[in-house]
Amino acid sequence: MMDRKIFYKPVSTATGLLATLLLFACATATPYQPELPGQRISGGYSETRLGDKRYRVHFAGNTLTSRETVEGYLLYRAAELTVQSGYDWFRITDHTTETDRRTYVDRVPRYEPWYGSSYVNWRPHWRYYRSGVWSTWHPYGRDPFWSYDTDVRTVERFEAEAEIVMRRGTMRADESRAFDARKVLEDLEPSIKRPEDG
Repeated sequence: MMDRKIFYKPVSTATGLLATLLLFACATATPYQPELPGQRISGGYSETRLGDKRYRVHFAGNTLTSRETVEGYLLYRAAELTVQSGYDWFRITDHTTETDRRTYVDRVPRYEPWYGSSYVNWRPHWRYYRSGVWSTWHPYGRDPFWSYDTDVRTVERFEAEAEIVMRRGTMRADESRAFDARKVLEDLEPSIKRPEDG
C-alpha cells in the first residue's frame, strides 16, 4: 500500500484578508454614510441646497438595505443637517421613495462535462434516475432533460428623497409634517449603523 502525501498550497494572509473584505463588502447593507464615489459599500446620503433654509435630502441604499432603513436614515440626515445649519426643527414639503426592482433569469448548468466545450458534438444518449424512475435521454429527442436549472432572482433597491424647510424657535404642536430635529436624532440614534473602521 502506497503512502499518500497531501500537499497544501499556502495562502498568504493578505490574500485571505482581501477576500474576506470583498465578501463582507458584498454582503453588507448600506450604513449611515455620505454617498461618495469608490467607497467600499455603495449608497449613502447626499443633499442639495435649494435656498437659505431649504434643502433636498437624498438617501440611496444598496440591494441589502430595507425600505424602512432607507427612509429612517433619510429622516435622520434631515434632522442632522438641520442642527448643523443652526436650526431647531424642519418641515417636509415633499417626499418620495423609489424602488428599483429587477428580475434576473439565468440558465445555470447542472451538468458541465469535464472535457469542456471543444466537444459540443459529443452527446451520447444515456439513462438517468429521477423521482424514483429510470429515464433515457437522447440529444435528438424531445425531452429537454435537466442539464439546466433556471435561477430567478428579484433584486430591490430603494432610494428616498425629501425636500425640507428649516426653522428656528419652538415648533407649533399643530404643525403638519414637522419634526423637532434634536428629538429625531435622540430617538433614531440607537438604530443608526455607521461604517466600521477599516
